[in-house]
Amino acid sequence: MKRLLTTVWLVLAFSGLALAQRAVTGTVKGDDGEALIGATVAVKGTNAGARTDIQGKYRLDVPPGYSVLTFRYTGYKTEEITLGASDVVDVVLASGLELGETVVTALGVSREQKSLAYAVQQLDGDQLVQARDANVVNSLSGKIAGVNVVSSSGNVGASSRIVIRGNTSINGDNQPLFVVNGIPMDNRSQGAGNSMFGGVDFGNAIQDINPDDIASITVLKGPNASALYGSRGANGVILITTKTGAGAKKGLGVSYTGDIGFSSPFRLPTYQNKFGQGVGFQFNYLDGAGGGLYDGVDESWGPAFDASLSQQDGIDNDGDGDVDEAGEGETYDQFTGNDMPWVARPDNINNIFDTGISLTNSVAITAAGDNMHGRFSFTNLDQKGMVPNTDLKRNTFNLGFGMKMSEKLTLDGNITYTATRSDNRPGIGYDGDNILQQTIWAGRQVDWEYLRANYNNRDADGRVVNWNHNYQNNPFFTLYNNTKPQRRDRPMVTSP
Repeated sequence: MKRLLTTVWLVLAFSGLALAQRAVTGTVKGDDGEALIGATVAVKGTNAGARTDIQGKYRLDVPPGYSVLTFRYTGYKTEEITLGASDVVDVVLASGLELGETVVTALGVSREQKSLAYAVQQLDGDQLVQARDANVVNSLSGKIAGVNVVSSSGNVGASSRIVIRGNTSINGDNQPLFVVNGIPMDNRSQGAGNSMFGGVDFGNAIQDINPDDIASITVLKGPNASALYGSRGANGVILITTKTGAGAKKGLGVSYTGDIGFSSPFRLPTYQNKFGQGVGFQFNYLDGAGGGLYDGVDESWGPAFDASLSQQDGIDNDGDGDVDEAGEGETYDQFTGNDMPWVARPDNINNIFDTGISLTNSVAITAAGDNMHGRFSFTNLDQKGMVPNTDLKRNTFNLGFGMKMSEKLTLDGNITYTATRSDNRPGIGYDGDNILQQTIWAGRQVDWEYLRANYNNRDADGRVVNWNHNYQNNPFFTLYNNTKPQRRDRPMVTSP
């Protein structure tokens, strides 16, 4: 009896489920009367769907609570149908949907991409802010075929070099021409001094453009694509079109975007931790300028950190006149004090860096009517670098507008003001102001945390506390007392 009741209950349950689902059938045809094979029929708001057969027929089970069907077919306009009393729904889809991508080409002319006889690739502005970078050039990396982007460093506001389809010149500039709203722009790196043997990298000019204000970027590849720009476009052209509020809904609109990012060194050199500062397995600190035993060099050819090796090398490692004496190799006079433990500091370089933080806040107001449109935006970038006491702040004001004066006359414009500030930009190149180059030379026993804690203190000779006074500066004294501020104000008026 119990088995019979269970069987009856299951039958009733499945019957109820079957009754709850509504079976809808029909055909899908084009406006020319031909059946559309493989058209998609879906229940809006669910994963339920079906495709039409070779006769354009379909059958679909509609879950309870849903009543809208969506019909799609390539090259035809999408149709949505609300179910009525009938379970038979026949649909005729209207043709004429254009399958083409419009791109901005030379001189700002919009053309269909498939009609072009040269290589062009376009990015929407939204793709530039998905993984935001303070330098818009870096945002092109990995998104455009044949484009290679190399950042000069991980410092705040660092320049980036971009090349399309490889280098074409040994001595010349291989970077493409940037054109913003029809105006050619210079993208050369702005710096002070020689970048190989010192100086400051104040960033390339295009990074002043705010990614939130970009509507699209079009890359013209090869001489045919960029011929209208002459010799300046020989390495390709990158066209940037900014937003003007065109296409916005009528009325007033406000949008906000915010972004926070963190940075840390991706990769550091591999350092040896077997030998310390000095020459010929010998070292003893006196003044860091050669007064001691090889204390003026900044190389690590000194005693081994393994005390047993230092005691059996037949060398007077500490320069006191005794060879292989007991305890030799365990302690040495160093800049931190006399008879200090002779040990490697494997993480001394890692301890230099802070966690970089980048904050971006952007507000945009759009207004649109029948014959005019406009957009005003304000973006604030506040970036703290991985290198201590380095920063970058940038405020961007942008106004884009368009007006239809008559059937044959339109007026478009874009006004941008960018204010860039920095209390300190890090040094670059082979120079004492670049603390990163010092990490390659520094003895592996150097305590960088001690340098950080004492960069404003003096030693017995009245000099800034440091491990070497012949070639290197205390890196933290450089960062906090020998700062390299930046102030750049850049107005720009263009017409898309």
